[in-house]
Amino acid sequence: MPEVTEHPPIAPPTAEPAGGAWQNALLQLERAAELELLDRDIVTMLAIPRRSVEIAVPIRTDAGPVATYVGWRVQHSSTRGPGKGGLRFHPEASLDETKALAMLMTWKCALVNVPFGGAKGAIRVDPTALSLPERERLTRRYAGELLPLIGPSRDILAPDLNTGEREMGWIMDTYTAVHGHAVGSCVTGKPVIVGGSSARHSATGLGVATCLRAAVKRRPAEAPVRVAIAGYGNVGRTVAELLADDPEFRLVGASDVSGARFGPDGLDVGTLGATIDAGGGVADAPTGAALSLEDLVTADCDVLVPAALGGQIHAGNAEQVQARLIIEAANGPVTREADAILGRRAVEIVPDILANAGGVIASYYEWVQGVQAMPWLGREVSERLVEQLEQTFDAVIEKAAQLDVTLRDAALCIGVRRVVDTHRTRGLYP
Repeated sequence: MPEVTEHPPIAPPTAEPAGGAWQNALLQLERAAELELLDRDIVTMLAIPRRSVEIAVPIRTDAGPVATYVGWRVQHSSTRGPGKGGLRFHPEASLDETKALAMLMTWKCALVNVPFGGAKGAIRVDPTALSLPERERLTRRYAGELLPLIGPSRDILAPDLNTGEREMGWIMDTYTAVHGHAVGSCVTGKPVIVGGSSARHSATGLGVATCLRAAVKRRPAEAPVRVAIAGYGNVGRTVAELLADDPEFRLVGASDVSGARFGPDGLDVGTLGATIDAGGGVADAPTGAALSLEDLVTADCDVLVPAALGGQIHAGNAEQVQARLIIEAANGPVTREADAILGRRAVEIVPDILANAGGVIASYYEWVQGVQAMPWLGREVSERLVEQLEQTFDAVIEKAAQLDVTLRDAALCIGVRRVVDTHRTRGLYP
């Protein structure tokens, strides 16, 4: 076993309160470094993003005055390829959160072995307070400020919280207008008509469902396996609909911002979808019984899929969680404290870095088709995505057994190790 020089833990200056997203990201890096016996100089390098940019985003409001918002773009690593990561609009967005999400993207891309580094972007804004023209001006101005730093071989933007294919279309057009020719590969998650992937919308949910099936095969439960989905948005709904025709699974719980429904004999997935398509929420669906959002997380089920915002499962409710398997469809839905509690209770967690990686795999395929100017069929994307995720899941299981650690630790070790090995192979310039 190689000798490792002892150094104090990394702790870059931050104004973030203890237990925040950035500090948790650094602790995860420390854990992987400890398990992989990494050199301290490389760990210190990986703890600092290659570039963190704060941006003033002024726009002319519909009423006339200029409003200025603050935004960020963090490019954590370019060791394995151009940066890759979403752009989110949220009133509580921060630099520390953006840095943490960019670091997570670095490990995620490396874990599923796509040639990207990690990046992330955010604008601190309440998107519901913007008109559609204001939203477009905000998006285009943000992209305009970043033009020297983004592009197909530098940093590729994608949708995230409160952004979607519409915003990606605006960013693509802004980038294209400046460069004088169409550049579809500067973003992913854009509309199909301008080179987007027809399979991208369902890709993250397909990845979650793939990991769920693989995890259940590994820890068999009596059929039908009862599944609860806390966060019935695009990802959660896709998971439910993919499992709906499989008699081995039964959706017993679902929730969104409107509330939750629970039915031990199963919820009608078609009824839930029809209610949402008609403009309602899960709470309005005439299937199952009403339940509070908090109670759904601790409801009687075999598999819990937290698919909303982070921190859904925390120290205050982890002891009451009845599921024996958790599939992290959202980013960071289980807090560090809850992770320890669930570990002591032998609740297995398929971590976000693996479970929701279907989106970045499909984004990679979309980027490839943009670079090649050769569209892929949706079936091709889905089949390759499932195969790539199944291989990654097996690798994580093998690593966890080898080190006798959790799936989260194993996934992080694989991702961090691949970045480190690539860095060592490339060397350091100058």
